[in-house]
Amino acid sequence: MTGRHAPPEPLEGSWLIPSLEHARVRDALHFGVITCLRDTPMDIVARIMSTNHVHAVVVPGIGGAEPWGVVTDRDVLAAGRDAAKRVAASCATTELVTVAPDDRLEDAVELMREHGISHLMVVDRARNTPVGVLSTLDVAGIVAWGRG
Repeated sequence: MTGRHAPPEPLEGSWLIPSLEHARVRDALHFGVITCLRDTPMDIVARIMSTNHVHAVVVPGIGGAEPWGVVTDRDVLAAGRDAAKRVAASCATTELVTVAPDDRLEDAVELMREHGISHLMVVDRARNTPVGVLSTLDVAGIVAWGRG
């Protein structure tokens, strides 16, 4: 057999998608971050979410390097009728809970439960820069498809 390797034995789950107990954050994460400025009106944040089919938008810090906060779909709902008058900075969660791509997915799920949140900021710990946002929907994909 030249140039090919046999697929690894599945741990418990499909060959392509590991089961929850064997998954890492990177297995569920869609890499990339969608951002908005601090003074972006919440109705525009809602349009950004809708257009990109995401439930969270990152608000970068001064200079754009480190994440300052995250606005979720729940924040958009809370803004309600005042969405055009309120801005991302006034609605964003600024106490970010973070994980790294190589962290165990089960540990990330436990963080979501402990903090009562539906999104975690995924950061490259060496650079302290965001690489993505992990959502409960991302975890649901592993739960749904991670069985062989």
